[in-house]
Amino acid sequence: MQDLTLIIPAKYEGESLPIFLNELSKFNFKKLIVLEESDKDTIDAIKNIHDIQILYQTNKGYGAALIEGINNCSTDYFCIINADGSMNPSYLNDMLSLTIKDNLDFLFASRYGNSNAGSDDDNLITLVGNYFFTKLGNIFFSLEITDILYTYVMGKTSSFNNLKLQSNDFTICVEFPIKAKRKGYILGVIPSYERSRIGGKKKVNAFKDGLLILIKMISMFFKK
Repeated sequence: MQDLTLIIPAKYEGESLPIFLNELSKFNFKKLIVLEESDKDTIDAIKNIHDIQILYQTNKGYGAALIEGINNCSTDYFCIINADGSMNPSYLNDMLSLTIKDNLDFLFASRYGNSNAGSDDDNLITLVGNYFFTKLGNIFFSLEITDILYTYVMGKTSSFNNLKLQSNDFTICVEFPIKAKRKGYILGVIPSYERSRIGGKKKVNAFKDGLLILIKMISMFFKK
């Protein structure tokens, strides 16, 4: 077993997750599913799947799933990979090799800025929104990343836990890299191509969550 845990946040992913876990079974990494105990459909869908761990999150939200999952990670490295199957696991070995070789604290996969990158799951609204927030992050926080809202991220477990993140919702997408940059951690970027989700529906509300993300970035800019 390699020294990496896949952190797999899941919410109403009973259709996608069993199929995705079957794809992940060829990788010799630990797999930690993080979900709410009330999500009976997803729990039932994976109850007969072996070689996985399940963590019931105590707080609701995507950010809470990531924080609690990585806090319970027993390996030196983690990688966030969503349960809908849109994040292609074929990049995992290269991501781990690059993270270790370059001694990175965090490696961010990016769907933009490279001919090998792209997305089958984006639409015009999410594309424009992500471009806007990425620009804000690079201008006001000197992040030097190209896809701020994409959480296909690998890193050192100890570095993540030292950030003491607080966002239980999707605003963790910006709190995470901003705090990592302010800590002086070493960040890297790798191009990736996002697939279409296997099934189910997106949990992000582009306008509501977009507004919350903007408010979060403004508050972090004035709170050094």
